[in-house]
Amino acid sequence: MTSRITKAVIPAAGLGTRFLPATKAMPKEMLPVVDKPAIQYVVEEAVAAGLDDLLMIVGRNKNALANHFDRVMELEVTLASKGDEAKLAKVEEPTNLADIHFVRQGDPKGLGHAVSRARKHVGNEPFAVLLGDDLIDARDVLLSRMLEEQVQRNASIVALLEVDPNQIHLYGAAEVEPTDEPDVVRITGLVEKPAKEVAPSNYAVIGRYVLRPEVFEVLERTEPGKGGEIQLTDALMEMAGDVEGTGGVYGVVFRGRRYDTGDKLDYIKAVVQLAADRDDLGVDLRAWLADFVTRTP
Repeated sequence: MTSRITKAVIPAAGLGTRFLPATKAMPKEMLPVVDKPAIQYVVEEAVAAGLDDLLMIVGRNKNALANHFDRVMELEVTLASKGDEAKLAKVEEPTNLADIHFVRQGDPKGLGHAVSRARKHVGNEPFAVLLGDDLIDARDVLLSRMLEEQVQRNASIVALLEVDPNQIHLYGAAEVEPTDEPDVVRITGLVEKPAKEVAPSNYAVIGRYVLRPEVFEVLERTEPGKGGEIQLTDALMEMAGDVEGTGGVYGVVFRGRRYDTGDKLDYIKAVVQLAADRDDLGVDLRAWLADFVTRTP
């Protein structure tokens, strides 16, 4: 195993049914968050953490994803001929971010199955998994800390977020015990979307993982769970027992800014929050919001 992790897997094969009809012909990952598609934020996060070899797991009708990270010569030539260097830079930026590969998931058998499709690309080395529904604010540290913990502990690492106990049924919940680091816990069990009354904690698993390659062997024998899908949570629950020397599973507790773009209301909140923090938009938007709130019955 290499000590420097360079590969990331980005599952992007979902149908995006919660955003119909907007996602009827456009992948949900291409929904704009201010002026960039959500997927670009995820790729930028991976690159900022030193991951420059990315594999996207896609489904049918996801050609827009590949097109976004490809060159558009006609547009580039037009902008260059007009001397519009600022827009040209924005068009070229996605193309130059990283080495991005694509593979079809095939059967839609869940997140665990999507991750297993990366086996040939990843090989026998640790790798990161980033879900496109969770956007992590670029000003807050998460993924790089997870990569450091993976190298130090030689284990699989997941991101955890303390949520309101009344919301834990929306997430995978982790049973944890403390370690020598205040924001790092050892995970001893995982429960997918438990009721509040039976949840082992209010530590929710969010969409960032750094996994040892043994996860592929575990996924291969993982039976379909809820919804007839192969759940990554089930594989991680097995690995948490350090089965076959997998190193166990640890959680890094994230206390920064996270934006959930998988829910319509939270998506709108994400757009507003990120726009409000922009130097070019924030002042005018915050003034408009304050006025809108005061005159809205």
